[in-house]
Amino acid sequence: MPRVSKVQAEANHQAIEDAASRLFRERGLQSVTVAEVMAEVGMTHGGFYAHYASKDALAASACASAFAVADEKWRRRIEAAATPVEARQTIAERYLQPAHRDPAAASCPTATLATDVARADAAHPIRATYVQGLRTQVERLAALGVSGDPGRDRADACVQLATMMGALLLARACHGDPLSDEIAEAARAALTGEVLPSAPVRPTPSSKPRRTTRATAGRTR
Repeated sequence: MPRVSKVQAEANHQAIEDAASRLFRERGLQSVTVAEVMAEVGMTHGGFYAHYASKDALAASACASAFAVADEKWRRRIEAAATPVEARQTIAERYLQPAHRDPAAASCPTATLATDVARADAAHPIRATYVQGLRTQVERLAALGVSGDPGRDRADACVQLATMMGALLLARACHGDPLSDEIAEAARAALTGEVLPSAPVRPTPSSKPRRTTRATAGRTR
């Protein structure tokens, strides 16, 4: 069997990493096997170990790749913005856009990999990779601060990132219910300074008045 050229080997390596990055963010680390990743790029399972020592190593590399892509998007948005405030608003708007609320979307690794990383063993290589990616995002946002106080700007950056990620996680969890859009839009408005139009409060099961029966009436006397 002829040996694969160095150029082709590098292309195969990148294809495996790209496929893993997308699949892990779409379905989670535990739901994707090495065989599925290799099938995605048209390669055999046996060829995997010529590129990675283990699935854990692939997960860490795929995580780093996903953060690098996200960071490049943020960099372009920052450069295109007229002011730091506009840059932070644009990042929030794009992060919480409707397409990212689909649970199957391979969106920002900050949200899509958070649960997997939190459950991973402390020695799993993806943890350090994820923390570094998260740190880079905090630093990107902190650099856009305008308070003049580096500590406050960094704290504000942590709040913005946590708000975006938390809102996206909740919106994805209740995708298909009006509450999904309500949560995402409320978070987006809070981060961009937009004032949302008032709307009537939707009744929920917990807010319906309880029916009084003889039994309950007796207990409340």
